[in-house]
Amino acid sequence: MHRVTEQARTADGLPAGEEGAFAAFGLPGTPGSAGFWAAAGAPVSLPADDGGWVTLFLWRGSPARVDFESWSRPVPLRRWEETDCWYAEVRMPPRLRVTYRFRTDDGEYADPFSPFGAGGERSVLATPDAPHQPHWPAVGADDVLPVPSTRIRWSGGRLAGRRTVRVHPVGGGGPVVLLLDGDDWLYLHPAMTAFESAVADGDMPPVTLVFLPSGDRAAEFGCDPVLWEAVRDELLPLVAESGVPAEFDRMVVAGQSLGGLSAVYAALAFPGLVSRVACQSPSFWWTPGAPDRADPLDGPPGGSIAERLGASPDLSGLRIAFDTGEHETRMLPHCEAVERLAGRSGATVRVSRSASDHDRAGWRHALLRDVAWALG
Repeated sequence: MHRVTEQARTADGLPAGEEGAFAAFGLPGTPGSAGFWAAAGAPVSLPADDGGWVTLFLWRGSPARVDFESWSRPVPLRRWEETDCWYAEVRMPPRLRVTYRFRTDDGEYADPFSPFGAGGERSVLATPDAPHQPHWPAVGADDVLPVPSTRIRWSGGRLAGRRTVRVHPVGGGGPVVLLLDGDDWLYLHPAMTAFESAVADGDMPPVTLVFLPSGDRAAEFGCDPVLWEAVRDELLPLVAESGVPAEFDRMVVAGQSLGGLSAVYAALAFPGLVSRVACQSPSFWWTPGAPDRADPLDGPPGGSIAERLGASPDLSGLRIAFDTGEHETRMLPHCEAVERLAGRSGATVRVSRSASDHDRAGWRHALLRDVAWALG
């Protein structure tokens, strides 16, 4: 395997001594030539001397930059001489899975050379040492993901507006798994297919998925009881009337970021409703007013959730799985505070770290694994 070193690089930053400027990345020939573009594929990562990776991104045509979901600031691409080849070599740490897109003057685009899409405008990259994510199929940016045939029109009541909630029984149906930010798991990442695969392989018992789309995320997920009163009094009765088999006594709430915050809040404020939670990168920095600060994460560790847990509630009936990206260095102190306090209050706790930053692509494996664990 080629290794990129600082001593063996040209003034342009590319590996020296190879036949073709990008030969080390498996692309011999002249950049911008027909043969070069015919050989181009998904970004390639080479090991670097610092233990991380150097990843080559390619774009054909106009000036562009690579935008990452998290982890890095945008990286501008450089043009190879007077050709239509634009490229960037990006240093990446070990064990990283990240969502990215190309941004040009006229729009945002998925990587046309990558088969790993996340919706029509995003792609997913994993460094070679990132753990495998079983059950999640590779889907292209142009692929249309399957959606459940059962849909519920939910309008009026405590929440403003109208939203469509999809419901899908996996393996014949079972305990409800309420997926917050449900549209992301329908249209960006193929959760329905992944849960089907996990159940078919025996990694999870049959479940009934309820994809809850978010409205005003900041308002609904910010430790406000209105959302969960509406879920309890309006949404779940509609699910019960839908004709889809569903068990509510072991319902799992799964959420990420602000959704993870809301899921844990629901378990503390509505223990009769929520007793099983799977949360990834939960926004435990949250306190009233924190989103309006210049740096929302500079508050007390664990925010409002840690303050609630400081009162030592009895959480002996709660099963809760916490997962945070190992590259989320500023999130970790907030998450660690809540993890510690939840265990001290009697909850059955699982703690893990994923090979990602604050990125849905890195949360996918934890979602399946931790829902299965929450179900016991």
